[in-house]
Amino acid sequence: MRIAQKITVLLVGLFAGLPAHATRPGNTILIASDSTAAPYKADRYPQVGWGQMLQCGLSPNVRVANHAMGGRSTRTFLSEGRWERLLADMMPGDTVLIQFGHNDQARGKPERWAPAQSDYRNNLMRFIWDVRGAGGIPVLVTPVARRNFGADGKAMADYPEFSGVMRQLSQDMHVPLIDLETLSRHWLDRAGEEAAKRYYLHYRAEDGIAAFPKGVTDNTHFSEIGGRQVADLVAGGLKALNLPISDKVLAQRPALTRLAPLGRSDCL
Repeated sequence: MRIAQKITVLLVGLFAGLPAHATRPGNTILIASDSTAAPYKADRYPQVGWGQMLQCGLSPNVRVANHAMGGRSTRTFLSEGRWERLLADMMPGDTVLIQFGHNDQARGKPERWAPAQSDYRNNLMRFIWDVRGAGGIPVLVTPVARRNFGADGKAMADYPEFSGVMRQLSQDMHVPLIDLETLSRHWLDRAGEEAAKRYYLHYRAEDGIAAFPKGVTDNTHFSEIGGRQVADLVAGGLKALNLPISDKVLAQRPALTRLAPLGRSDCL
């Protein structure tokens, strides 16, 4: 057997047991986050996480591996082994979106609590080092805004200390940043306090929503339209970063900018 043939056989053997995306390093976006980005099953509709919809703004050959899970902070994402599983799913050249803060600030839940200037900062630094050490590209994403408006009629930042840590780490460690907190606050300002309810889980019992038979008032988690539009903010932020993956973000994203619900979390 010629040398070239032997090399080909060897490479085929090496890749045979790997997932399909592994032969295309750099074509995967992995998400480390909480319930605002997490995927939800059909029986939870209309609740949708932004990470669940991100695929709709990307080229078809890009894979989104959404490791986000409700109730997780940087502390529990590490302690439960979720971070290790994400790293095992990553190939060199892949992009990792890191958004935490909503649960890190939960002082009343010590298993989650990660003070901004100490544990939270240190955990983010570990995430950055781990991704870079494995040949990936970390991207910090500041916590998405809640529907919380101030007396001035403007959307408020509920996690400013955590976002501030992310912004500072982005500068100090030269890490790409999507300032989703700022982007989503401007998005809410454009809608206004009352109209913004349609982006979150605001349903009455008489609306007949199977997932929320008693109705729901939730200013943190997204409806289908909210999840789509926040995914559009993230996609736009990713495209503006001029990273290798940025070229895979669609210039036109009608599945994410639609104004009427589709009735499911599909792209079309």
